[in-house]
Amino acid sequence: MSNASLVTTFFLTGLLHTPSLGTTLFGLFLLIYVLTVLGNLLILLVIRVDSRLHTPMYYFLTNLSFIDLWFSTVTVPKMLMALMSPSGGAISFHSCMAQLYSFHFLGSTECFLYTVMSYDRYLAISYPLRYSSMMSGRTCAFLAAGTWLSGSLHSAVQTTLTFRLPYCGPNQIHHYFCDAPPILKLACADTSAIEMVIFVNIGVVASGCFFLIVLSYVSIVFSILRIRTSEGRHRAFQTCASHCIVVLCFFVPCVFIYLRPDSKDIMDGVVAVFYTVLTPLLNPAVYTLRNKEVKKALFKIKDKITHSQRN
Repeated sequence: MSNASLVTTFFLTGLLHTPSLGTTLFGLFLLIYVLTVLGNLLILLVIRVDSRLHTPMYYFLTNLSFIDLWFSTVTVPKMLMALMSPSGGAISFHSCMAQLYSFHFLGSTECFLYTVMSYDRYLAISYPLRYSSMMSGRTCAFLAAGTWLSGSLHSAVQTTLTFRLPYCGPNQIHHYFCDAPPILKLACADTSAIEMVIFVNIGVVASGCFFLIVLSYVSIVFSILRIRTSEGRHRAFQTCASHCIVVLCFFVPCVFIYLRPDSKDIMDGVVAVFYTVLTPLLNPAVYTLRNKEVKKALFKIKDKITHSQRN
């Protein structure tokens, strides 16, 4: 990091809103955050206690819920602090660096995990008889570890490139969390080369993952069409529909923010809310409301609790 980095504290301006809406937005985002935490903890608990869910698909879903739990926690509490008071947006230089690293680490890991989950569904539907041997416990652990390691390396590149520049003047970040595009606008040096490297870095990861996901699902569609029974086709489509919904809700906002030439602070902030605040809540809702196995496990836990209370 450059010795010319004189800024010791940044100020997050937060979401643009009228003063009268501050309390309303605080209550709304606090409710969403609490539901997100509880929803993802519930999924982790259900998969943990129900042995029928100890399969590769739910192993990866456990990783996804764990990521979403922390992905929301990295940004939302600080946003709530900024909504409560003007001084709540203050964040130290090193805390800002940690937030940016954590955000991109979890976000890119989730991106890689969606790719692995689509590959898992492809194997399950296209090779049902060989699936258990192809997707063994060791293979699942290797793939999951690969997503976390890849996310860590990807985020390290983003963070290093962003904070190696000198920051010696303005310190107001026009966003509700520390992210590379608004931070680079405050640098006291030419950022064009670094912006291009970050653009290419994110572009390769996002487009590469999305291409592999689309390829997996095109193959899945052809495999589903070969299923003879309508019940089998319906079940296969239903299994994949949840994943497709979540993938689109994650990738579309990311592409809008990071892979377009003209970044607008206000618009980026609004769109970022979707995949940093709403998507982590959407995942447990989609995977529970549209998943019969998870709902059965939930009712089973409910029955156990009710039975224990009666005794």
